Amino acid sequence: MRTRQWWARGLAGLACLALVACGGGESTTGAPPDPGFSDAEGLPRPDAGTVDGGTQPSSDAGTDPRSDAGTGTPDAGSGDAGTAPQACAPTAGDTRWVLEGESFTAQVTCATGLKEAGLRFGVKNLPAGATFDESTATLRWTPAMNQGAVWMLTLEERTTGETGTLKVGVANNDNAPGKVDIVDPVAYTEEYGLPVVHLFFEGGLTSGGYRPAQVVYRGHRYTIEAKFRGATSSVFPKRSMTFKFAEDDLFSEPVFGDGFKDRKRVVLITTFNDNSYLRSRLAFDLWHRLSPNAVRIRTFSVVVYANNKYRGLYTAADHADKRLMEWNGIDDDSDLFKADTADANFSRLKRNGQTKEYLHFGFEKSEGTPPGNFSTLHDFVAWVADSSNDRFRQEFGTKLKARDYEDWWIFNTLIQGNDSQAKNAYHAFDPKAGGPWRYIPWDLDASFGQNFDTTRTSATARPTYASDNLLFKRMLAEPTIAGPMRERYRQALKNEVSEAAVQAMIDGYVQELGPNAQRDEARWATEYRNFAKPPTGNEEYETGYGNFPEWHLRQDFKTHAEEVEYIRQWVHKRWGAFQSQLP
Repeated sequence: MRTRQWWARGLAGLACLALVACGGGESTTGAPPDPGFSDAEGLPRPDAGTVDGGTQPSSDAGTDPRSDAGTGTPDAGSGDAGTAPQACAPTAGDTRWVLEGESFTAQVTCATGLKEAGLRFGVKNLPAGATFDESTATLRWTPAMNQGAVWMLTLEERTTGETGTLKVGVANNDNAPGKVDIVDPVAYTEEYGLPVVHLFFEGGLTSGGYRPAQVVYRGHRYTIEAKFRGATSSVFPKRSMTFKFAEDDLFSEPVFGDGFKDRKRVVLITTFNDNSYLRSRLAFDLWHRLSPNAVRIRTFSVVVYANNKYRGLYTAADHADKRLMEWNGIDDDSDLFKADTADANFSRLKRNGQTKEYLHFGFEKSEGTPPGNFSTLHDFVAWVADSSNDRFRQEFGTKLKARDYEDWWIFNTLIQGNDSQAKNAYHAFDPKAGGPWRYIPWDLDASFGQNFDTTRTSATARPTYASDNLLFKRMLAEPTIAGPMRERYRQALKNEVSEAAVQAMIDGYVQELGPNAQRDEARWATEYRNFAKPPTGNEEYETGYGNFPEWHLRQDFKTHAEEVEYIRQWVHKRWGAFQSQLP
């Protein structure tokens, strides 16, 4: 995992972030027009990278101090890689992050420690408003309200001709007086080290079907289709989305996501109901540590702007589809079923005890032909529901991939996934090969101490979920399955998913999120705390009451920092309790 040291240094004005509401308000009236966007359409023009006079230099090759499109190198701070060692190697230290309107200084020195008299430093491509004092080799700059971008400043030592680079990230300062929209999204590639998604669309997105849209990401402009996703969460003011990219212009992230390359579809998972901003990532990464040969969902954090308005932190994730199956050794023509409701419990009975009208009740088919054919799933559910004990035991390792489903139980009981013990899972089956069935996790925000509606869960509770999932019940009732499964559980808690490993993962996410967490909190904290209140005539907060009737009863809301500490303590207590007694 790529950790961050730089964001904690050189941010003289960071304390003001708690006072900055990074919301999506309208641009200040009288602000200069955005030269990179069509007034009629609100969409990027092909020449959006060229910016008019005094705020940012034009995009001339070799002189533009803004970030190179798609480089994705958050920590670039060294000079050109030469064939011979440099005597000086000019540097001004690590990447600097400042808000628009926030002053900073940086002194150029020799990275090699050279201090000979006669050294002459300069900056080849000073941004508008920046100054450089050659006598002290000091750069001073207070970025204006239209200079949000990632700037790559070329440092030079004029005696030897050596050059180096200082990366300066100027973060958008939404509510500052005189603020205008981001001038050039092509240059605004990162925000405090995290990649930025600039989404543009006309009208509105829906959950019913994809709509035309554009995305600018790491300097590249994509023509895409986008839609909202989520059922219960459809009432959130900050909604999850799915992006569909063109076949000849697939999405890739070069730095984060551990190989997040050539994606046709990308899911942006909302963090509205998780102000730690890390639960989904922690859960998916923990699954991979526990079950490295199972289907993996890769994730990373991004900052999203929609039509130039700040939307905040999201978790970018793989989309469960035929491409994901193929990457994980499953034929791309396989059947893929999503457990959509808690009735996807591998039983002939619904969770209320009534007989199901059909065995795929609670499931939907995501992939496979023909689309309405559930025969393979019917056979699977019937095998779980009807097979004798002997047959279940004998066919367990051939009907399904035993490690996938054993690890599902271990994983879900460990994170206390109270909304994913039956629903919120995918099951894949290759009819041509005759199986085995494979499990894929999904939708894991209800974990690590909270339910789907953010209400708290006990760290020492040990539900087995046998009453919620007949497959789990039968696995636990068979000693030849349950015994080895629990032994591996004990060993995993000491090794690959030990408390030390999990706490280190949390440390990494927190360091990576940096000030972005405080910026999102400043934007969404009020809505988060007031969401889903009972009807009183205040429609701003009442829309979620039907889906989340318990949310408003909470008296234990926490800040982002407090929520992270709550997860740390929850993990510590739960892992300790499980050392003595497993579910």
